[in-house]
Amino acid sequence: MEIDHKIYRVELKHTFGISRSKNDWYDIVIIYINDGSIIGRGEAAPSVRYNESTERIISVLNKSIQLPEDCSDRQVIWDFVFPQLQGIRALEAGVSMALWDWWGQKLGKPIFELLNVDASRMPLTSFTISIGQLEEIGQKVEETEPYSILKVKLGTPGMDKEIIKEVRRHTDKLIRIDANEGWEKDSAFEMAKWLADQNVEFIEQPFPANDLNATAELKQRSPLQIYADENSLVANDINQIRHAFHGINIKLMKCGSLEEGKKMIDMARLYDLKIMLGCMVETSVGITAASHLAGEVDAADLDGNLLIENDPYSGVKIKDGRLVLPELYGSGLKLNPSFKELLY
Repeated sequence: MEIDHKIYRVELKHTFGISRSKNDWYDIVIIYINDGSIIGRGEAAPSVRYNESTERIISVLNKSIQLPEDCSDRQVIWDFVFPQLQGIRALEAGVSMALWDWWGQKLGKPIFELLNVDASRMPLTSFTISIGQLEEIGQKVEETEPYSILKVKLGTPGMDKEIIKEVRRHTDKLIRIDANEGWEKDSAFEMAKWLADQNVEFIEQPFPANDLNATAELKQRSPLQIYADENSLVANDINQIRHAFHGINIKLMKCGSLEEGKKMIDMARLYDLKIMLGCMVETSVGITAASHLAGEVDAADLDGNLLIENDPYSGVKIKDGRLVLPELYGSGLKLNPSFKELLY
């Protein structure tokens, strides 16, 4: 058995803008677990917000990750490999996905079954309208036709209302707001009140993660529920932030593994918090792996693969805006034929 990897550049259909950055492409790393007969696939999509990068990931992988002598069991491999990943959670997530994909194929079972997730109730997924030029919004909204929920990126001083007004010129679909830590405390409550009349469901991460008091105050006054993203990385965060939020956003690239994602779901339920399952800009490798947890959450924002031009894999599908898992073992991924010379 060996661990292999390839760098892959995803090209975006539109410039992806949020309150703190904008990008036309991202480099991600595809992780492979190959035992000679089964290939397990995972994806590491690092974020500079968490001081992670493709370069850091490759520096670790190029040192050659050592495997245990006994490679017959997924948990044994994970326990042996995990300390070698140097705490880079996107890399941990990629290796975790690959191991679960390999193990599921080996046992002839899908990942959701191995994790005891009820996949009979898959949620609708939102589709993201990122920050960009106002005149681009109409075209972006047209591309959301198959989806009943929009996730609109805000956090642009002086422009947030104009963005929503422009979206509303083209659609009356339900909106979820993601401010990506970009709001100011003195205007947030008035903005929340205004949004409450715009068919908005909730607001995600209005303030910087280090200003939890401001978020707690807004939670007490806001007519809309507040969800944590940058404040909600791993299960151990939940107890410290639960007073300030109505719900959390779980991303595998933040928490580091499918197991940790499931642990976050269970802990959020314990505290009666709402749960959204989210993503970075990722290929179908990462999105499909995350979707195996989706039957346990209240909301999904798993559209990262829908935002790119050159997705090399196929896996989870969307039907009437709802996630549909492939009827295959492991993650259920297939390599799209036109990419066979680049990846496997």
